[in-house]
This record gives sequence, C-alpha cells and structure tokens, in this order.
Amino acid sequence: MGGRPPLDRAALGRAVQYLSRYRRQAALPYIFLFVATVSMLAVPGLLRRMIDAVTQGAVADAVLKGLEQIPSAFMSQALPRILEFLKLPANWDQNQLIARLNADKAEAPTVLVTAATAVVLFAVFRGLFSFLQAYWAERNSQSLAYDLRNDLFAKIQRLSFSYHDRNQTGQLMIRATDDVEKVRLFIGQGLLQLAGAIVLIVGALTIAFTTNARLAVVVLPVLPVAFILFMIFGSVSQPLFIRVQQKLSALNTLLQENLAGIKVVQAFVREKSEQAKFNAAASDLLRQQLAVARLFTFLFPLTFMIANLGQSAVLYFGGQQIIGATLTIGEWQEFTLYLAYLFFPMAQFGFIITQLGQAAASATRIFEILDARNDVTDKPGAIALPPVKGRVAFENVTFRYYAAGEPVLRNVSFEAQPGQTIALLGATGSGKTTIINLIPRFYDASEGRVLIDGYDVRDVTLDSLRAQIGIVLQETTLFSGTIRENIAFGKPEASLDDIIAAAKAAAAHDFIMSFPQGYDTRVGERGTTLSGGQKQRIAIARALLLDPRILILDDSTSSVDMATEAQIQKALDRLMAGRTSFVIAQRISTVMKADQILVLDKGEVVARGTHAELMEDSAIYAEIYNSQLTGDGNVPHEFLPELSGVSSQ
Repeated sequence: MGGRPPLDRAALGRAVQYLSRYRRQAALPYIFLFVATVSMLAVPGLLRRMIDAVTQGAVADAVLKGLEQIPSAFMSQALPRILEFLKLPANWDQNQLIARLNADKAEAPTVLVTAATAVVLFAVFRGLFSFLQAYWAERNSQSLAYDLRNDLFAKIQRLSFSYHDRNQTGQLMIRATDDVEKVRLFIGQGLLQLAGAIVLIVGALTIAFTTNARLAVVVLPVLPVAFILFMIFGSVSQPLFIRVQQKLSALNTLLQENLAGIKVVQAFVREKSEQAKFNAAASDLLRQQLAVARLFTFLFPLTFMIANLGQSAVLYFGGQQIIGATLTIGEWQEFTLYLAYLFFPMAQFGFIITQLGQAAASATRIFEILDARNDVTDKPGAIALPPVKGRVAFENVTFRYYAAGEPVLRNVSFEAQPGQTIALLGATGSGKTTIINLIPRFYDASEGRVLIDGYDVRDVTLDSLRAQIGIVLQETTLFSGTIRENIAFGKPEASLDDIIAAAKAAAAHDFIMSFPQGYDTRVGERGTTLSGGQKQRIAIARALLLDPRILILDDSTSSVDMATEAQIQKALDRLMAGRTSFVIAQRISTVMKADQILVLDKGEVVARGTHAELMEDSAIYAEIYNSQLTGDGNVPHEFLPELSGVSSQ
C-alpha cells in the first residue's frame, strides 16, 4: 500500500454500480435533469419569437409612417421596392401591404407577452426540476458513500493481523474518509454534470442544425478537438491525483501517529524534529497539488481559447448571413444562445475531468482494500466449533510472517489437556506471542496443525472459534465509553451483576467504586484516564465475563505493581481452575504453579515441564530463575520460601 498502486480504470465504474442498490431512486436525478435541460433548450426559440415579433412590429410601424409621407403619385414606383425589402409577394397591392403591416404591428405585443410568459414558466419549471435533481443526486451520493464506508469498515474489521501489520492506520483512515468523499462528489455532482453536458450538447447541436445547418457546420469542428483535448488531459491527470492521495495519506499517517504518541514526543523534546517531518510531508503534498494545478491552469485557458475561436467563426459567418438578409436578428440571437449551450458544457468538462481524475484515483484506492486478500478466512464448508472442553494441541507447527521469511516458530509440538495451565516463558522475540496468536487464528500456521478438541482450527468458523476463547493482549486497548461498556465489550447483554463479578475476579471492583460515577465512569480515548494497572485489570475482567473454556493471558500482569500482581494472580488462580489457560509472562513468579511450562528460544521449545522439573533439567530456566530471584526482585515475598526450598534441592 505504501508503493504506487496502478490505476484501476474499472474501479470508478464499480463504485457507480453501488447505485444499483437504489434502482428507481438512482434514476430520478437523471430524469429530472433531462426535463430541466429540455426546459432550458426551449427558451432560445421563445426569445427568437420575441425579438422577431418586436423587430417586425417596429419595422411595420416605421413603414406605415413612411407610407404616409409618400405622395400618391410616387406610390406605384415605391411599392415594388418596399415589397422587395420586406420580402413580401411582388404582386401585392398597397392595401394588402398596409393590412400586413398593421397585422405585424398589432401582433407584436401579443407575441411578446405570450413568449415572455412562456419563458417565465419554463424558468420556474427548470428551477423546480433542478432542485429535485440536486436533492436526489445528493441523497443518492450520500447513500453510496454510506455503503462504501460501511463496506470498508467491515472489510478492515475482517482483514487478518498480517494485513494490518503491513499497513498504517493513517492510510486506512484516509481511504475511508477523504477517498470516499471524492468518489461521492463525482457521483453526486460530476457524473450528473457529465450527463447534463451530453444532453445539452446533443440537444443544442440538433436544434442548431435544424434552424441553420450552414452556421452549425462552422462550429462543428471545434467539438472533436475539444473532446480529444479533454481525453488527453484526463489520462494525464488521473495518475497525478493518485499521487496526491498518497501524499495526503502519508501526511495523515504522520498526524495520527503524533497525536497518538504526543506524550512521548513531548517527553523526549522531539517537537521540532516531528514538526520538520510534518513540514516535509506537507511540502510533498503541496508540490504534488501544484503539479495538478499547473496542468489545469493550462487546460482551462486552452478550453476557453478553443471556445472563443468557435464563437469568432460563428460571429463572422453569422454576420454575413445577416447582411445578406438570410438571417434575422431573432434567429441570430437564438443561434448564439445554442452556441453558448455548446460551449458552456465544454468549459464544464474541465471541472468534470478534475472530479473524474480524483474519483478514479480514490476508487482505485478504495477497491484496493475491498479486494485485498484476507490471509485468514472461513474455508468453504467450515463448521461451527461445538462447545469445547479445552484440549489444545500443536502438531509440528512452523510459522513465518512472510512466505520467504525466516521461521518465527520451528516444529513446535505440545498438548494442553482440559483445565491445564500452560505457561510460555522466554526472551523477547522467542515466539511466545506467536503461539497464542495461532490458537484463535489471528494467523494461520505455515506448516503443521493447531487442534482444539481434535478440530483443526482451520476447519471451523472464525466466529465460533473466537467466541470460546477469552484473550487479554499484551497491549491493553480500551474504547471511549464507560467502564461498564468496556468490560461488557464482548458480551453487551451482560447484567451489571455479571460485570461486577468479573471486575471483582480481576481485582478491579475496588478502584472502580472509588470513582464518583463507579461503573458509569468514562475512560477517555484508549483509556487514557486510567493507569496501566487499572486498564489491565479491566481488560482481564472483559475476558473473564465471557466465561471462556480457553483463556489467553499475554503478559497480562506486566503493567501492574507487585502488590496488585499478587491480587490478580490469586484471582486468576481461582478463575483458571477448570479452564485451559495459556499464560505469557516475563516473571517466573507468575508461572510457577503452571501444569506445563514451555521455555522458548528463537522459535523453538527448548524445555518443558513443571517448575520443579525445569529447575532440575533446564539450564535456561534456572538461569532465568536465578537472575530474577537475585537481580531485579520481581518475585513476590509469598513465593520466596517456595523458591528457596526448590533452589536448595
């Protein structure tokens, strides 16, 4: 995702297909657009009638007044010239001429009022349908954005840990927000403008050829030139918009990371260096946006130049027709308006291409996530895992994070019987967390099998598997909301009594009740209003509320002091009874009573057994024990007599 993705030219079409979910509703804006455009195309013809009626009425009035000034003796000589000027039959007499002139003069006000009324009605009609068009277009685009965001969120929620390992949070956020918005804007505005432009151009050209084919031919060559120009700019602009979105994602990622780690930044006085990083990312974005701006500041003047060339040609040839009396002023005005209807969409194409390029780039990035292959999925025919007893077995399990990478686990085999506690001990990077991640299928084994009650975890559905496993991860994550909501996160329907019972078991009830609002206390984003130990105990209560048959505790006491650890350990000892429990700990004191202790080194199980057995048989375990007993003092006093007795054996 960090590289430059290829432009998927079909992605925008796939986004438009989301409108098929609203079939009738999706067609409404285009129906209203067609009606509004037809209303607009009717206006120039009405204006021609108004102008020609006024012109003819004025000419008739002037001729009538002129006839009154001509002596009757000269009328026979003047009449043929007047008829020729007015383009009337040459065999008309004076009475016929006067009758026609009076009719033109009398008809002018009526035509003027009728046409003006029609123009107003068409304007109202157009305004009404333009409103309906805009409303339904916005409603459709918002519905599409709603569906896209939900699909993205659902996909991101289901993507395996390996996908999230490779991608940054900020990158995913920008795709679910800014990229979706750009697609929405094009479908809600740009696509409708494109359809309107096509209808307007086709309608205006049809009427222009119908009214004056010779003049329409003059402007016709401008259109393919403009179309080719826009196609070229469209193909050039879309990769530029992809790079803009990449730069914006990088900037958003940097901002998200700094906000999440603001305490670390300030504690290490790194404000200036982080500001420099942000300035560099913002500069990259600015340069890319300016590159796009340079392209379009060249496109728009070029578009207007082409339009002006076409207009100049029409002015010249139209003027010649007026001089030759083959074109009336009203017809000229009508054709000029239709010419504007041709050139206005051409100017719009610049904005449409901008939105099209942005939307195509954003749609590519959106479907890159929606089409992402999930490494961990329910296989065809997967069955629901029945209620488990808790027997867990690893059979020659090897795991690599990447296909060609070095193994993180090598041929790991062990079996945990129902109700046993399995402790995993080893240095950082030895593979402890990887083992517990394979049990709920956060990752799949590269080789070998992980079995629960004899079922290969890859043969059962993820939901049925994970619903029977309680997990407290090493990195405690709480959500904005109340303490009660966080404890009941995995079981929202739980009663308050059940929540309190889980909190008591996790040694969390007392500190929760010390808050004025008790279980209704809000914890703040990521639980920032609580101490590390408090967050850890709430996370333990959250897992215990599920009453799972399999319990995973990933260094779950690492963030608490020794007194709190002893409290939690006593509670866990009671609660782990009857459950198959996997405990990761850095301290031997937390694993001494385990039924099995697996000592890992560089991805391999180098020793296994009880505490007493390992003290006798494992030099690595004894070394860890001795270093903790005599070094950092991490062993609670209640275990010292037992440890001393073992060490003396």
